[in-house]
Amino acid sequence: MPDPTIALLKDLVAIDSVNPSLVPGGAGEGAIAERIAADLRASGIDVRVSEAAPGRPNVVGLIDSGRPGPALMLCGHSDTVGVEGMAAPFDPVVRDGKLFGRGAQDMKGGVAAILAAARRLAQSPAGLKGRVIVAIVADEEHASLGADAAVKEWTADAAVVAEPTDLAIGIGHKGFEWVLVETHGIAAHGSRPDDGVDAILMMGRVLAELDALERAFMAGPRHPLLGRPSLHASLIGGGRELSTYPDRCTLSIERRTVTGEGPGSLLREVETILGRLREADPRFRAEARSSFERPPYLAPDGHPLPRQLRESLGRATTVGAMSFWTDAAILGGAGITSVVFGPGGAGLHGVEEYVRLDEVLACREALVTLARKYCA
Repeated sequence: MPDPTIALLKDLVAIDSVNPSLVPGGAGEGAIAERIAADLRASGIDVRVSEAAPGRPNVVGLIDSGRPGPALMLCGHSDTVGVEGMAAPFDPVVRDGKLFGRGAQDMKGGVAAILAAARRLAQSPAGLKGRVIVAIVADEEHASLGADAAVKEWTADAAVVAEPTDLAIGIGHKGFEWVLVETHGIAAHGSRPDDGVDAILMMGRVLAELDALERAFMAGPRHPLLGRPSLHASLIGGGRELSTYPDRCTLSIERRTVTGEGPGSLLREVETILGRLREADPRFRAEARSSFERPPYLAPDGHPLPRQLRESLGRATTVGAMSFWTDAAILGGAGITSVVFGPGGAGLHGVEEYVRLDEVLACREALVTLARKYCA
């Protein structure tokens, strides 16, 4: 007889919840939100469903002890990235102690552990004080509309975001910033070099400067937990046809940020580069704009949550920073001390994704124990 938590995980993976902001026409979170809400209601938990954006529901479950005490939030996201290249993304298969399928690791394994832990707590609430809030939010894989909306309605003293960490405890992570650069040339026939200005070659100058900046990051100081800042050129495009000087080239850049750098770091760096290139050549024309940004996050020193979670896990684990951004930064920015902790696997955003089932169950048990410890 399969464990009910694993059966629930299979149900979640079988539901297409591809983020439509990432993949036009993606199914979104509607169907999976209905399944999550039904599971919470079946556990006797008070459920609130609200839209973070049209057709993009958050599901929040509330276990209220009725006694004064702290509030602990268990947070996950219901959306996934796309499925291009996957043979059977919504056909969950168990093999060698792993469950395969889109979202199995990122992060329906963590969501299943949260829902199963909530069921256990709701059915055996003895000793609980305060309340436990289950928040399964939309759109984490794109712009975190769900987490932004959730913190406007709900607050807590602490939170666990059950992203895949291989059961390590993440007390922080880097932020990121996206900047779009556009260089302008003059279109002309390829045989008339005196008439044309090559926008792609002009972008090459920008790329050379960005490469120098990245090498400076590599050689520069590192944050003791978050490591060094970094940047990479993500997307580039331009030109019309082979025999025409390109009059336009665009470049999208991602910068990973650490605490202490402040917002707008990449935009300031790029604008400095563009100014220097304009001074060097009056033909150089370009502009930059920031398209999106999220801050880094570190849990406050001395908070009991990481220690209590490590004790609740009952096995050796590491406590440190994660390499990837999570909704913990949004919760933390709203005053909710947060850690990242969830079951691991492989194939994050890849064509073969899986989660380790023993870690899903271990995560569930740790969350139950933590809630009884924290809300006591």
